[in-house]
Amino acid sequence: MADRLLLIDDDDRLGSLLRAYLADHGFVLERAGTLALGRQALSRGGFDALILDRMLPDGDGMTLCRELRASSSLPIVMLTAMGEETDRIVGLELGADDYLQKPMNPRELVARLRALLRRARASVEAGGVLRFGALEIDRGARAARKNGVRLDLTAHQLALLTALAERPGRVMSREQLLDAIGEDMSLERSVDVHISRIRSLVEDDPKAPSRILTVRGAGYVFSGA
Repeated sequence: MADRLLLIDDDDRLGSLLRAYLADHGFVLERAGTLALGRQALSRGGFDALILDRMLPDGDGMTLCRELRASSSLPIVMLTAMGEETDRIVGLELGADDYLQKPMNPRELVARLRALLRRARASVEAGGVLRFGALEIDRGARAARKNGVRLDLTAHQLALLTALAERPGRVMSREQLLDAIGEDMSLERSVDVHISRIRSLVEDDPKAPSRILTVRGAGYVFSGA
């Protein structure tokens, strides 16, 4: 069965081009030209991933990204015409799993989408619950909880947390983490942003972490104690 994607973008030409290109690569694309129409489409459900433009006629796509992360782990790829590094970092911090600048290479978009979907399905297939005190990582449900409360993690962040938690006491470099979750090494610089977000939810005191530790010059290590 083909993966169903939702594109929220007001560019008719881009929508037509992506619909045709993605169809050739096994995806079915639905497009909404505004945030309002995008919310309506999302309410119907059934999408495997979301491609979300940053600037839309009725608002900022980051607002919707933040809203979705309150209740959903749907993979999100943000699109933007802005080239500032801060925009990319803010998008990741708000919950985007990946970030592409326009004009993007459709082939790269397909590769990023496949990586996100592959990682999401691998998490479901792995099953089982990892427990570390108040922290639970439910691989089957694709969720993490602390004191019984579901944590607002993106699919990418949950995958990174799971990769660390499955190897407690083992120092993992950024490259090893990306390799463990089947992600492109070009995203190495985003790992620190995601780890910071994970810590803000997992740690009792994010400024003095005790669960996810930094090993200077080497990477990160998960403390299972």
